[in-house]
Amino acid sequence: MKKQTLLSVSMLVVTLTLTGCQSAYYSAMEKVGVHKRDILIDRVEETKDSQQESQEEFKSALERLTTLIDFNGGELQDTYNQLNDDYESSLNAANEVSTNINKVEDVAEALFDEWGDELEQYKSASLKRESSKKLTATKRQFDQLLRSMRSAESKMEPVLTSLHDNVLYLKHNLNAQAVSAIKGEFTNLKRDIQLLMNDMNKSIADSNKFIEQMNSAG
Repeated sequence: MKKQTLLSVSMLVVTLTLTGCQSAYYSAMEKVGVHKRDILIDRVEETKDSQQESQEEFKSALERLTTLIDFNGGELQDTYNQLNDDYESSLNAANEVSTNINKVEDVAEALFDEWGDELEQYKSASLKRESSKKLTATKRQFDQLLRSMRSAESKMEPVLTSLHDNVLYLKHNLNAQAVSAIKGEFTNLKRDIQLLMNDMNKSIADSNKFIEQMNSAG
């Protein structure tokens, strides 16, 4: 099994583990005055930070592979080892992004369920109607943010796949001829990384917008 497929498998395990204890966590946090709304804002911020970190890791891997492609003498093994380290760092960063997105989605669902249930407690029809409108608007804003996050997340897989293939190929073929052989793949990788950067930039911008909206409505 390729390492990058662990991005999906490990995220499923983490999600199943977290789901069982998250409700208890939310309850404990509420007892000390930290509500689901606050947790959601914090988790969106954490996801944004992890996306920015993953951007740096992917850029570093691309720069390292560029150095290898343009290799014109010296020690190939050192450059390869650095590239392998960059791949591992990129994989870890991608896992962190996916974990954070799952945590964002989990607390958002809990928040919206709670908000919807509380609508039934209103005696005032006008206040209930106003709160319902705000719930609908917040859900719509969040759905847009989540789509943006998931879109960027989906772009990580082809980049990780390409990086892994290049690292794996060079592992047993570390010579000038092998380096030349991966130049075609390198062009596709550069394109995929640019697409990933674009989607992540949009997701980061959407995160900032959502945080601002939540804070102004709070």
